[in-house]
Parts: sequence; structure tokens; C-alpha cells
Amino acid sequence: MKTPLLVSLLLTLVSVGPAWAQDGTIYPLEAPDEPGAIVLGTGGVEGQTAPETWFRQWGDPMARNISTATLTPVLPDPDKANGAAVLVAPGGGFRWLSMGNEGWEVARALADRGVAAFVLKYRLQPTPESLEAFKDSMNRTFAAAAQSTDGEDAAPPPRLRWDLSNQLEDAEAAYALIVERATEWGVDTDRLGMIGFSAGAGLTMHSTLHSTKMDLAFIGPIYGGMGPVEVPAGAPPMFAAIASDDFLFQGQFGVIESWYEAGAPVEFHLYQNGGHGFGLGNPDRTSNRWFDAFMYWLEVNDFLQAAKTD
Repeated sequence: MKTPLLVSLLLTLVSVGPAWAQDGTIYPLEAPDEPGAIVLGTGGVEGQTAPETWFRQWGDPMARNISTATLTPVLPDPDKANGAAVLVAPGGGFRWLSMGNEGWEVARALADRGVAAFVLKYRLQPTPESLEAFKDSMNRTFAAAAQSTDGEDAAPPPRLRWDLSNQLEDAEAAYALIVERATEWGVDTDRLGMIGFSAGAGLTMHSTLHSTKMDLAFIGPIYGGMGPVEVPAGAPPMFAAIASDDFLFQGQFGVIESWYEAGAPVEFHLYQNGGHGFGLGNPDRTSNRWFDAFMYWLEVNDFLQAAKTD
């Protein structure tokens, strides 16, 4: 039987990771330097008492208990810069952020192609302060979710839906800061989009559907939820990618159909394999080429060059 969506939506931490990694053990990690990170000043997290801490799993640095949102610009060499810009939202089930695999690495790849990238470290749901308690809480969640699928007739657990007010406020503040400093950072605000991964894809979609302050030129939800949505008028072009062996796919095309039926431009790549959380790509997986496809999509849609003026 198909696994309900809740199984692993909370459990990416304990059940998936880059396919080449052999050790999913969680290790404590001293907070790395984040040169250039700008505090967004959007406030804290209600009920958050534990400090921000970091850990490493699957070789990737991850942060949790984030109560202070930041934005880190990763700018291209001026000789390469083309004026396009992307706000990058890492994933992690809104309980942690995969800062390396889905943040800094993606931002550097964009900058290498001349695109200004901005990594959003947004506020998260509180988790236990100690790493052991955090792991235990995730394991209990996994066990409970797995137990709910033991019988064919068992009703799937309800899909968890976070209140994304904090995260939307962080995304809007990041967008406003990029617009404010566009001249300094070489950004053409008419070519400013947003890309997100897993929960970050959810935040990208949430921002697109609900923000009254962001005017995104394009969006790129990568291995995000596939359910149908109500597409707003004037929705931006969307590039979406997911692997067929990703637990978030489950044969759904709802969000793609919603965009298509609304008459909004949409490109969709369903890869044979890649699993969940593949970032820029895993060895020997068909999903490895998604970033090249995304860049070509930006090029064909004229997001990589300034509009001609008379």
C-alpha cells in the first residue's frame, strides 16, 4: 500500500538523505561561520527556549531551533552577473534546515551561472534542546506513523499543516531587503524569483499563493507537495521537479494541473529516480540534470537577460 504523506514528511531527518551517503547518524556540529548573513529583524518564535544548534547528517550541515531569520547573499562575479536573482529556501520539515545541500550549494551553483542568490534561513518549529532528545522525538514520530500503516484498512493519519505565518514574514522581509538593495547587489527586480526544496518548496508555494508583498517573477518548487492549489491571477511561471520514488510524489500531479488549468506557464520534470532531498543531485540518478534544465528554462524564458529598451 502507499505510505501516507505524513510518514517521512516529518521524518526526512531519520529516513532519507543523499543516496551516496552511507551514514545517516546525526552528529553534533559547531555552528559554522555564516559570512555576510543579515539579520532580518522579524522577531522570535513563541515558546522557543532552546538556542539555535547545528548537526550533521548525510554529510550535510543542518540547523534547528532557528528563532532569528537571516538572509545570506551569494553574489556572482561582476563579469558573470546577468541581473537575475533567486531567493533560496532550504527544506527540513519546518523543524530543521538543510543549509548545505539545499542552501549554500545551490546558491553557489546559481552564482556560478551569473545569478545572484540569497539563502533564507527562516524561523522553525521548536524541537528539544538536546540532540539525543531531538533524535528520540523524531524516532517516536516515525514509529507512530509506521504503526498507522500496518493494516490495509488503517486510516491514514491526518496531514500535518504548520502555521507558516513566521516563515511567510521571513520570506517577505527577505524579498523586501533584496528589492531595497537591488542596485547595490546588481539585481533586476523584474527577474527576481524564488526556489525551494521540500518544506522550502512549500514555503515558496505558500508565498506565491498568499503573500501580498512579494511579486515573484518565477518560482521553482523542487520535490515539494504535489496537491492541487488555487492559483492566483497573474501567477508567475513555475518550474517544478520531483522524482517518482519520492514519498511526496505518490502519483499526484495536482499542483501541475492547477497551474496548467489556470493558464499560467508551467514546466514539470518527473524523474525516474532520485528519492527525496537530492539537492543538486545524487550519483547515478536521473534527477541529476534538473539544475541544468532549470537554468535552460530560465534562459528560454528570458530571465537571464535584461529586457530590451528602445
